Amino acid sequence: MHNPIILALDFPDLKRSLALARSLKTRVSCFKVGLELLTAEGVPQVLKAFAEEGLPVFADVKFSDIPNTISGATAALVRHPIRFFDVHASCGRESVQAAAQKKASAKLLVVTVLTSIDSAECSSLFGGGSLEKVGQWARMAEEAGADGVVCSPQELDLLSREGLQLTKVTPGVRPQWASMEDQKRAMTPKEAIEHGADYLVIGRPITNPPFGMEPVEAAQKILDEIGWRGK
Repeated sequence: MHNPIILALDFPDLKRSLALARSLKTRVSCFKVGLELLTAEGVPQVLKAFAEEGLPVFADVKFSDIPNTISGATAALVRHPIRFFDVHASCGRESVQAAAQKKASAKLLVVTVLTSIDSAECSSLFGGGSLEKVGQWARMAEEAGADGVVCSPQELDLLSREGLQLTKVTPGVRPQWASMEDQKRAMTPKEAIEHGADYLVIGRPITNPPFGMEPVEAAQKILDEIGWRGK
């Protein structure tokens, strides 16, 4: 079993992000850099800084646009050595295909329904509940050439039943000792792994842990809970 933790660095400070990444590089598999950091510091600057230190990156750019724009944006993004990047499923099959055709060695993830959206709101926005839409979009993602999907833990069983050959990346993961905050479709890390998650995106329980814990201690506590025994 690989280390399944992707650490979400969701704050707009490159110096702080790099310091945390250095301290946690033996406890997590990859570092998710998202819109806050990329907007505050600049995409090339952030990706170059992580690459120079050999820190693997999930560029959480959440592209959502017409195919031609996504094609060009993907080509520009993968000039940097990133491990994962993502595109919203709601932008459609052709846009996902455009990203897949330009992804080079990076792994393309398709974002399905955000974990802050419950099933009722999903129906209002997209015309179907979260299970229905995640299943539909996951099938589309595989057909369009994506490598994986981002979904809540609540849809993992469905994707396993579908038999799709997609990497399942799961935000909305909270240890029992951490606050749910804005996550509405969540599980514990151990539960998510048991239901088929390949990677767990975890941020605040590690970067700002409760009870006076240090980030390294919090990350190790999660690894212990899921039974990971690495180097």
